[in-house]
Amino acid sequence: QVQLAESGGGLVQAGGSLRLSCVASVRFFYIITMAWYRQAPGKQRELVAAWTSGGRTEYVDSVKGRFTISGEAADNSVFLQMSALRPEDTAVYYCYINGRESELKGGEDDYWGRGTQVTVSP
Repeated sequence: QVQLAESGGGLVQAGGSLRLSCVASVRFFYIITMAWYRQAPGKQRELVAAWTSGGRTEYVDSVKGRFTISGEAADNSVFLQMSALRPEDTAVYYCYINGRESELKGGEDDYWGRGTQVTVSP
């Protein structure tokens, strides 16, 4: 069973930085997309940043210029460098991978981590 292990969350003051990491428990046959989502209390989960196997990245407007996603498909890992953090960035951040687990298992699936809490104080 594929597991995604996130780390790097915590409490930081506004203006500070954090780096989130996510490592998969298996070596994927191939990965299409790696991403970070977040969910704040009372709000829907939203896409924060995504990385595709072609090297393209996309960000939600509110984090552009402050967050950077990077991925290492060969290592089945994805990172999110967060700078200039704001209180409104407070949320549980989830790692997401879409890929094919193995050559024997046909098709791609979605995989989610359990989340890591990021809290930004004023």
